Amino acid sequence: MRQTQPFRVVLSEVSGSLNQRLELFALVNLGLAQSMTSGVLTPTEAIERFYHTGNCLYVQKHFRNKEAQAVMSRGVQLPDLFDCLPPDEARREFYRELETIRSLCLKLLGKKRSRRDADHAAA
Repeated sequence: MRQTQPFRVVLSEVSGSLNQRLELFALVNLGLAQSMTSGVLTPTEAIERFYHTGNCLYVQKHFRNKEAQAVMSRGVQLPDLFDCLPPDEARREFYRELETIRSLCLKLLGKKRSRRDADHAAA
């Protein structure tokens, strides 16, 4: 029997302008954070699907954005919390990290909105 691979988001395959790709990045991460918060996705599954090496390198090379790089760095490290901390502390830190990821993504979306509003005002 053939086992299917989990769906993976590969940022290098996404088209659009840099701003559009950054917006998609933020929205996907908000969904991932919500999925992990609700238990639909484990941190390990999130790495397999999104926080993998290919996307980490892509974000570093193409986005060159400190918030986006921080999101990827935090996402990659989520499973490690459960390996090195006692369970209760790991759970608290896990939710704190997810909240930080959400905050960074909202900041990315806010920057995009500010740029768009400035463009409309100039036109």
